[in-house]
Amino acid sequence: MKIYESGENYLETILILQNEKGNVRSIDVAAELNFSKPSISRAMGILKNAGYINIDKIGNIHLTESGRKIAEEMYERHQMISRFFVEALGVSRDVAIQDACRIEHVISTESFAQIKNWLQDNEPSPKKQPEK
Repeated sequence: MKIYESGENYLETILILQNEKGNVRSIDVAAELNFSKPSISRAMGILKNAGYINIDKIGNIHLTESGRKIAEEMYERHQMISRFFVEALGVSRDVAIQDACRIEHVISTESFAQIKNWLQDNEPSPKKQPEK
């Protein structure tokens, strides 16, 4: 089943919230994204039926292997693209984050690989510690 941009955003949000809080429920996703509880419940049902999440009997959401793979890919893209915009282009952090959120879903594999390569090639070198 094809996953759409909104589904990728939900999965990425679940991953981020799990890393911050541990357990994630639909209400947490709704609060984070500022969406209504009914729209999140519908989205979680779609993601569950597609095999991207599981919801346990007390309402905690768990990413499946395929859901985690998509979430981690979107999160990496988001982080790298926003970092590239700030470091390479001088875009403000807030604008870079907003733009990366949209671009992460449509950027080609080739372009993203080049952004990653540029960031790796331009890593600041660690400062040499004076010898004692």
